Amino acid sequence: MDRIPIRIRLTLAFTIVMAVVLAAAGTFLYLRLGSGLNATIDRGLHARATDISALAQQADTGLRDSRGNGFAQVLTPKGAIVDATAGLSRQPLLTARELAGAEGKPIFVNRGEARLLAQPVLAQDRRLVVVVGASLEPRGEALADLRRQLFIGGPITLLLASLAGYLLAAAALRPVEAMSKRAASISAARPGGRLPVPRADDEVGRLGRRLNEMLERVEGALERERSLVSTASHELRTPLALMKTEIELALEQPGSAPALEAALRSAAVETDRLAQLADDLLLLARVDSGGLPLRRSEVGVRELLAAIAVRFDRRGREIEVAGSQDVTVLLDRRRVEQALSNLVENSLRHGRSRVTISASVRDGVLELRVADEGPGFEPSFIPRAFERFSRGDSTDGSGAGLGLAIVAAVAQAHGGDATIANAPSGGAVVTLVLPAAVRNRRGLAHVS
Repeated sequence: MDRIPIRIRLTLAFTIVMAVVLAAAGTFLYLRLGSGLNATIDRGLHARATDISALAQQADTGLRDSRGNGFAQVLTPKGAIVDATAGLSRQPLLTARELAGAEGKPIFVNRGEARLLAQPVLAQDRRLVVVVGASLEPRGEALADLRRQLFIGGPITLLLASLAGYLLAAAALRPVEAMSKRAASISAARPGGRLPVPRADDEVGRLGRRLNEMLERVEGALERERSLVSTASHELRTPLALMKTEIELALEQPGSAPALEAALRSAAVETDRLAQLADDLLLLARVDSGGLPLRRSEVGVRELLAAIAVRFDRRGREIEVAGSQDVTVLLDRRRVEQALSNLVENSLRHGRSRVTISASVRDGVLELRVADEGPGFEPSFIPRAFERFSRGDSTDGSGAGLGLAIVAAVAQAHGGDATIANAPSGGAVVTLVLPAAVRNRRGLAHVS
């Protein structure tokens, strides 16, 4: 059944429903007509029985000379025929049992193709039974004619209804077919294509709009992927070209130890840069493939910030640790250190004077801040600061532009967020907001 086209399935369902409706309507009409004909015959029998009863009460039946539809007899309770219409046999129309039943009240009796009404009457101090009858042949012919019409007209009506259902299903699915054809022509090589959406605000229209929104997201993802590959290739090409140049220069002077040493040192620096870029790309790939895995453990906030400051204290710049509370938090120390190191590295590269690292805990949320006293972020750079390979216009070109993207990925992996801003007094401020289980010296303070 699942392999049948949907328009055929809709037509079959419509046909089955119409067949049931037509059968029910035909049955109802047939029974209704039969009931109406029976009621008409019964009313006619009642009227004729009343007329004959009046004649019998006047001792003037005259049934043999009567003309009209139907037939009649006047019987005694013992079954003797008092009078009858012409053409009837000399046998009473009722049996003894039926006569006994008719003495107390009128009764109807079906006799073959005729319907009888027996009605008691008191005439000339005698109890008599008036029996009138009518043929059921006209009723049977009317019902037979209706059956023929239903058996002929029903299938024709069902066929026409099925054809209309098929055309209706085809019309309803025409927008879906149009979207399917357009979707087959959309490819990554020719982005920008969209599905035709019908104007009606119905299920098909909403489906088309949702699919177009999905296409926009897919195109955005493909564009980011192309940009990632292009930028990563460029970033990899630069250190590789420098390494090749240094090695070629060293080979041109094979007997020069200083030149060889300088080439090896330069190659080591570029190798470190390549390794760092590869690590950053691997981390972001893990984020794209389903989230950054974390290994949470209890970490002292003061110890964490002190370790970051010690790592960078040989750069000739002052790194200050301020506002670090004596609390223990549950987080992935390696990832958080990586994020903070990226922020301090950026501050040392682009800022001036002192770099400040601080931490605060409020309502079970840990906020880690890195601030510098440099020129701050360019206003046009702030909205795209956490995008991959995003760098400001005034930067010197160093760095791959992945540091802030990794910071945002680490924060989001912990269920938090990262924000950047320019301080009112000058300089850039980057904040990591990390929901975490926090402990102080007295035990558990809050669990987010």
